[in-house]
Amino acid sequence: MFSVIFPGQGSQIVGMGKELYDKFNAVKDLFNQADDILNFSISKLILEGPKEELDLTVNTQPAIYLISYSIFNIAKNEFNLDLNKAKYFAGHSLGEYSALSCAGYLDFSDTLKILRIRGDAMQNAVPKGQGGMIAVLGSSVDVIEKVLTENKENLKAQIANDNSEGQIVLSGKTEDLENLIQILKDNSIKNIKLPVSAPFHCDLMNKATKIMSEELNKLNFKNGQNKLISNVTANEIKDTDELKNLLIKQIENRVRWRESVINMIKNEVDHFIEIGPGKVLSGLVKRISRDVKINTINNQSDIESLKI
Repeated sequence: MFSVIFPGQGSQIVGMGKELYDKFNAVKDLFNQADDILNFSISKLILEGPKEELDLTVNTQPAIYLISYSIFNIAKNEFNLDLNKAKYFAGHSLGEYSALSCAGYLDFSDTLKILRIRGDAMQNAVPKGQGGMIAVLGSSVDVIEKVLTENKENLKAQIANDNSEGQIVLSGKTEDLENLIQILKDNSIKNIKLPVSAPFHCDLMNKATKIMSEELNKLNFKNGQNKLISNVTANEIKDTDELKNLLIKQIENRVRWRESVINMIKNEVDHFIEIGPGKVLSGLVKRISRDVKINTINNQSDIESLKI
């Protein structure tokens, strides 16, 4: 059995999707529709840059979704790959929106608009320079939680992403992270400051949660074709009401990617297909389990060589 998975922020590059854009009118049509829906040329930004602008969260989120959605539709409609035979659809952070849209829970236009709003809300939830994220390498969730608990009187930080064995991302205020970096160093725990301008997936995102709660409740979610795995619970989502509530919670809560992959494997998934720019999730899945098959789908030759 296979699962289809969709990447999150950090997978973007200028020129992503260009090969499919040049070859398929269906992709050009989606890019043109996206420009009209968002009232600016996201297609030009994706294909030509500048990188600094594409890397802004408000642009990155709809851009990555547009590429993932385009690849999914080309694989399905031009190459007759029945990706909806997947046991589960899942995505990392914004990738969860790509997953639910490709599975039919929300239409293309609404997904683009909500990701533009989400990107803007998350970017502006904390004044620039007042929050950030660090990646911790070669440690475990238990060890990091112990460090955070032991130092909770002096600093506040949260696990934002539990990505894979030995890769955890923490969010917090800039000064707290500076102190935490030193504590981790003293404990011989390797860490890297990430080039992001906001502390995603922690309670500093509270303003963004309020905005997304209001906006998500305006949307009409449909019953999609596939089972979805939630970032918040790492388990299957029961219905559209739960889906909406979990998307709201997702803003401030830990992305439980490692647990999500483990739970899918426990439920007989032995093949993961990553659809979207880059191959970040494929790398994470590989670190979680050596026993599963992984395909990364970025271009036509990837699609043609995919066997499901």
